[in-house]
Amino acid sequence: MGLITIIIVALALAMDAFAVSIVSGAAFRKLEVKHAFRMALFFGGFQAFMPLIGSLAGLTIKDHIADYDHWIAFGLLAAVGGKMFYESFKIAPTDKNSNPANMVVLLFLSVATSIDALAVGITLPLLKVSIVVAVVIIGLITFALSYLGVYIGKKVGHFFEGRIEAIGGIVLIALGLKILIEHLIS
Repeated sequence: MGLITIIIVALALAMDAFAVSIVSGAAFRKLEVKHAFRMALFFGGFQAFMPLIGSLAGLTIKDHIADYDHWIAFGLLAAVGGKMFYESFKIAPTDKNSNPANMVVLLFLSVATSIDALAVGITLPLLKVSIVVAVVIIGLITFALSYLGVYIGKKVGHFFEGRIEAIGGIVLIALGLKILIEHLIS
């Protein structure tokens, strides 16, 4: 798994945090830099931390599943991608009184948007990828997209939200297929 693939995985994983950032940006009455920075820090930090936890779990089982690890990687990536794609079409009501900069709200949103990264993290040791490099890239890309998303949300609101998450889901499913096909052919 090369650097380009890690970047693609990071971009795909960041899509739900990006979508939530856009929605959150639309909810701010008076947007300040500290709000965008705090949201990006929480989302980027959790997106980096969750695959690290998942990869540690993957390391403990790696030797036991070496013969069919490609199927597990495909299954997890397809499940996470399918879930993201499905959820992109759900209509979620927005609470006009919510404060996305509230620490409790941010904590909840950070965990909710990074659960997928936990599952993907399990596949990292199976793919012989540098876990440190992967989690740093995932965290940085999520930070940058979340920061940008808050400002996009302030400008254009909910227009892109569902489409972005659907694209992220499709990318994860495609990566899972790529892993499976490469392993079955070699």
